[in-house]
Amino acid sequence: MAESERRAGNSEEMAPPLQQNFMIPRKEINMVSDMGKWKHSQAYADYMGFILTLNEGVRGRKLTCEYNVSEPIEKLVALLNTLDRWIDETPPVDQPSRFGNKAFRTWYAKLDQEAENLVATVIPKHLADAAPEVAVYLKESVGNSTRIDYGTGHEAAFAAFLCCLCKIGVLRVDDQMAIVFKVFNRYLEVMRKLQKTYRMEPAGSQGVWGLDDFQFLPFIWGSSQLIDHPNLEPRHFVDEKVVNENHKDFMFLECILFITEMKTGPFAEHSNQLWNISAVPSWSKVNQGLIRMYKAECLEKFPVIQHFKFGSLLPIQPVTS
Repeated sequence: MAESERRAGNSEEMAPPLQQNFMIPRKEINMVSDMGKWKHSQAYADYMGFILTLNEGVRGRKLTCEYNVSEPIEKLVALLNTLDRWIDETPPVDQPSRFGNKAFRTWYAKLDQEAENLVATVIPKHLADAAPEVAVYLKESVGNSTRIDYGTGHEAAFAAFLCCLCKIGVLRVDDQMAIVFKVFNRYLEVMRKLQKTYRMEPAGSQGVWGLDDFQFLPFIWGSSQLIDHPNLEPRHFVDEKVVNENHKDFMFLECILFITEMKTGPFAEHSNQLWNISAVPSWSKVNQGLIRMYKAECLEKFPVIQHFKFGSLLPIQPVTS
């Protein structure tokens, strides 16, 4: 059989190898004065473009709607299911401190060891060289094993992980809804389980002045889902009955449900920022406001971005286009 025929039979081998020198991503933002480099970087432009593209992609759609589920999406869900299974296999240990259960370090050590192999299950053989670079973002996305904490910087690393998979062509334009509804939503479930199981501390939390102790992106994409909803308005998300009846359809309400499970006392006291948002007249205004807040409170804050890593796929070099 001719080489060309044999290659045609295997779609995985058909794509030409990427003309790209992959590299292990590293820290580039070492002091506050470096923040300008980040805001003008190709990485920032690509990352923000990715977030906004997905924001449009899920607009007005329910989590339960029909959408295309490609093979890479299924492989990513399987990867997250593996992380979930490892939590079950690594129960919390008895320790004097209430927070930051040390068993998280055991769980994390397993991910640290296996991350490249896990990523290799998602990407085709001709892109194998990308696995070490992409795997760094996966390892950064689950929390810090020294401090046993988790926050929006870790969440951003997971979005960066997905963005890299788009940049190498593993995920495609018609995967948009599945990226948010299937992969990111599964990621959130696993992170909530980690947070609960190992009692992780919120990283860099602003306490009552922050939007949420742990996440931000599901509020952005979740508010986009609700734009032009015939009867759910922002004022309704503080109503327990509305949340209980609709949380399976909308990411935003799923987040609210988790907060009310984890926190006690009046909503206006433990989640003041969200309480204020419930007074905004429309979901499109909420969505626009959250995007602005995300840039200001997460992407433009040195304590968050100092941990971000830059490689060949998300480069620190100034934006070219």
